[in-house]
Amino acid sequence: MVKWFKRIGIFLVLFILVLLAMGRYNLRDRHPDYNVNIKIEAADTPQIISAGFSKKAITPTIIDTWNDVNGNFKYNESDGDTYNDLNGNGEFDATWIAGMSSRKPAQGVHDDVWARAMVIDDGTSRIAMVSLDLIGFFNDEILDIRKSIPKELNIDYALISSTHTHENEDMMGMWGGKEWISGVNPESLKHVKKQALAAIVEAAENLRPANLIFAEDLSGDDGELMKDTRKPIVKATGVHIMQVVDSENGETLGSIVNWANHPESLWGENLQISSDFPHYIREGIEKGVYKDDELMQEGLGGVSVFFNGAVGGLMTPHPSLSIKDPFKDTIYSKPSFDKTKAIGDHVALMSLKALKKSGDTLKKSNLSLNAKTIILPLDNIMFRLAGSIGLLSRGLPELFKTRTEVGAIRIGPALFLSIPGEMYPEIIYGGIEAPEGRDFDIQPLEIPPLQELIKDKYNFYIGLSNDQIGYIVPKSEWDTEKPYLYSNDRSPYGESNSLGSETAPILYRELSTIIKEMN
Repeated sequence: MVKWFKRIGIFLVLFILVLLAMGRYNLRDRHPDYNVNIKIEAADTPQIISAGFSKKAITPTIIDTWNDVNGNFKYNESDGDTYNDLNGNGEFDATWIAGMSSRKPAQGVHDDVWARAMVIDDGTSRIAMVSLDLIGFFNDEILDIRKSIPKELNIDYALISSTHTHENEDMMGMWGGKEWISGVNPESLKHVKKQALAAIVEAAENLRPANLIFAEDLSGDDGELMKDTRKPIVKATGVHIMQVVDSENGETLGSIVNWANHPESLWGENLQISSDFPHYIREGIEKGVYKDDELMQEGLGGVSVFFNGAVGGLMTPHPSLSIKDPFKDTIYSKPSFDKTKAIGDHVALMSLKALKKSGDTLKKSNLSLNAKTIILPLDNIMFRLAGSIGLLSRGLPELFKTRTEVGAIRIGPALFLSIPGEMYPEIIYGGIEAPEGRDFDIQPLEIPPLQELIKDKYNFYIGLSNDQIGYIVPKSEWDTEKPYLYSNDRSPYGESNSLGSETAPILYRELSTIIKEMN
């Protein structure tokens, strides 16, 4: 009997040692000693600007399809679901869709998903700005792309953001076939990085002398296209656009459009790969906005790049939100691609009309930049466990601390603020509250709102930029324990997908410092 106890004890000790070794390996720092601390001052006089655009598809190949027996949009063999082994290898080669829920294999492709890039140069500095049609991309993966950029391109800095679409392949690990198994296909991950790099390289090769045209629509009309599902109700309204025109022939090289909303208009009952409404925004800006086959608003041409904004809170085209078609009396209530297109058409129209109405043209300009690495505490227990077992592939530079990045790019009269996650809009626009039921007996810390610190005429807020750390919740609104905020019966959504309660105060402080230094 004593021998059996010893054997069991030895087995348990070895098992624990294996778990610890696996956790240490999975949480290893993949970029030791990496640190961003870049400050680029603008030239004393405006310079001729050059810009180039490119887009490269990152659309996954759907290898195997499946049979959803009970129509619940989730693959469960226990429900009788089966797969179609189209390549005959005896395994289910699933493409797991990220967002809404796990166990959702894609059945096909509705529209291509992209890596879209702009490279801009003022003769002294050169910056790349890339948008990926992904739900999110960790900082480790961003750094892999940066390190692969050829030195001869002379790119001083690369900002790489995610559109946050909930309709593309899992590149973070949280949406696989089982809750504890990553949904990331390593080959697909390599392909995304390869295509992002290719987009940067081609955009640099496409550099042309350019004029910049800035415009925005701050009417708030886009508030009808989103719902804030968590109090306080602060909507991140506002469409911001920059058109880039070849200064020699007048053709549009490309455009950047910045708008805040969750690309999840198709909700949980879609099994087609899609970039959601960013697809229709970009199509409308590039090719024009159509009512059936009739052109209603001419497009700009070129390559349109969409950047999402402050989508925390939660900015969403919720199924309870009805969207009116911009040209018909039709109102779309249930999630559908018609509803998705209506959202995209509205934003494209706002962008195009703003450029016609009040666009500011710059024939010369200059660039400046302030970007830095910061360390945030990883207080979320589930994130720690997920990282330890390899579900989330995110290395830690220190024990239970993670590396991320903040920054700001100034192009002429516009400031592009780089935010590494889903920031609650009240941190930017104001309206933070300290409601009864909050976990911390404090008044708002993240004040004044960031937009009050910015002196530039045009403001672009780039969310999920250079990382995806989850929700950035004002500390005075943080709530995981009873009693819940605003006398709710349930805890609010957001905290479970946040690094922790200190995330917002630290990010606010770092972003405020960068903005003040840029001023």
